[in-house]
Amino acid sequence: MTAKDRQFANTLARGLEVLRCFRVGEPLLGNKEIAQRTGFPKATVSRLTHTLIELGYLRRNGDLGKYELASGVLSIGYPLLGNMRIRQVARPFMKELADQVNGSVSAGLRDRTNMVYVETCRANEALPRRPDIGSSLPIVQSAMGRAWLAAATEAEREHALREIRHETPEAWRTCRAAVEQSEREFRARGFCVSHGDIEEGTWAVAVPMRRRPGEETLAFNCSTPAFQLKKRQLETEVGPRLVAMVRSIEGAIGLR
Repeated sequence: MTAKDRQFANTLARGLEVLRCFRVGEPLLGNKEIAQRTGFPKATVSRLTHTLIELGYLRRNGDLGKYELASGVLSIGYPLLGNMRIRQVARPFMKELADQVNGSVSAGLRDRTNMVYVETCRANEALPRRPDIGSSLPIVQSAMGRAWLAAATEAEREHALREIRHETPEAWRTCRAAVEQSEREFRARGFCVSHGDIEEGTWAVAVPMRRRPGEETLAFNCSTPAFQLKKRQLETEVGPRLVAMVRSIEGAIGLR
């Protein structure tokens, strides 16, 4: 948010920040908790939650006196997913690779300091890590996020890193070296790797997809339990397979 932008609607921005407070595993929040997370005055939070209830984006749990997201939030997000033709095109390629490596293959877009999944396929339901559409990964800690950074324009990269340094300074200090290493890996091999950076025992590779002017960068990752892989197999087999998959998807939508 910026106070210098005269076109910026602060009330709208604050309402959206309230909606962003809700997280997986924390479906219920009260005004006090929302105020703590946003830094807004309690009176402001009270007005915002009341308005969001009236608009159908929140509902109040009367027994607990707290709020939870309502179905109106889904109605906003679904048109984005429904209009992404790439999801339908990519899905069979993604499922084929997921089955080959007995892991998961997902596609994601940048959302502030995170990458959010817009499509995911997995080999089976018994995998220890089961990503889902709408779940997110920190950019600097994930192979997918580092692949996005490697493919971003200079302006996009600087904007993203500015947000990361401001909102998650400790994560940036911890992961800066890994981000720089991933850039070197991407230039040399065409993909980025993660050895348990998000979840111990889960390894991943990621590849960004080419894009048309004006489009957002879509990145794909492939993750699998580390115990399934032999030494260097992630780099010598899984990574190249993911690169080949992304090139095939690009061909299918006319980008090659």
